[in-house]
Amino acid sequence: MAADALKTPTDLKTNAVKTVSQALNGILADSFALYLKTKNFHWHVSGPHFRDYHLMLDEQAAQIFAATDDIAERVRKIGQTTLRSIGDIARHQTITDNDADFVAPEAMLSELRDDNLKMVEALREAKDLADAAKDNATSAVIDDWTDQAERRAWFLFEASRKG
Repeated sequence: MAADALKTPTDLKTNAVKTVSQALNGILADSFALYLKTKNFHWHVSGPHFRDYHLMLDEQAAQIFAATDDIAERVRKIGQTTLRSIGDIARHQTITDNDADFVAPEAMLSELRDDNLKMVEALREAKDLADAAKDNATSAVIDDWTDQAERRAWFLFEASRKG
């Protein structure tokens, strides 16, 4: 009975909703993992480019965190439930944590660039699922999230170039 209380009406087919929401919940888990990793590197970056990297990583973390609410609300709007805890995030995330005591700034930027590109890949897959489900609204917002992740990867790439 309690699960029925969270059912949101939708005209999308049940199987399609489940598939799209599973993809979005994976993206949500990865967004939280990427957010925390980006903040971790923001807090622990060092070296001659400290200020630039520190500010860039803080901006990127804020952007990632801002998207989490939109992702979760999209899952709810199509009639499903979303992540509920840190444990739930851990069960769904594919982006790996970095618990190292020290990470060189260049390695931080490289790892975050790769993670953002992995996010782009997951977003493209979710867009295909949304398009197949005729879930136009999800498909449209995925375009924005993809553009943001691509921009973050680009900035991380450019910031890490030598010479």
